[in-house]
Amino acid sequence: MLNVSEAAAEKIGQILKAESKEDWGLRMFMEAGGCCPSLGLDIVEAPLDGDEAVESNGVKVFISKDIIPSVKGMTLEFIDNGEHQGFGLTGGEPASGDSCGPGCSSCGHD
Repeated sequence: MLNVSEAAAEKIGQILKAESKEDWGLRMFMEAGGCCPSLGLDIVEAPLDGDEAVESNGVKVFISKDIIPSVKGMTLEFIDNGEHQGFGLTGGEPASGDSCGPGCSSCGHD
C-alpha cells in the first residue's frame, strides 16, 4: 500500500514524542485546491471511518479513503536539504483515470 522511509518514520516519531502522543499516528488526506490539491498531514489518535491504517518502519499512518488509490505503491519521504524540509511522496504510479495524484507528482504541476 504505502511505505514510510526511515527518515520520515524518524521525523514522525520525533513529532509524536514532542507532543507526548507516541501511540498516535499520522493521517494523510487531500486538501482542496483545483487540479493539484495538496497533501494534508495531521497527527491523530485513531483513523477516521473509511481510512486505511498502515504501519511501516514502526509508525502508524492513516490514509484517507479518498486518496488510497493515488498513494498505492508510493513512499512517504522526509526531505531536509538545509534550505527546505518537509514530507512528500515518491514513486508509485498514477491511479487509472486520475490526471493528478498527491502533490501533483503524476501530472507534473508544481
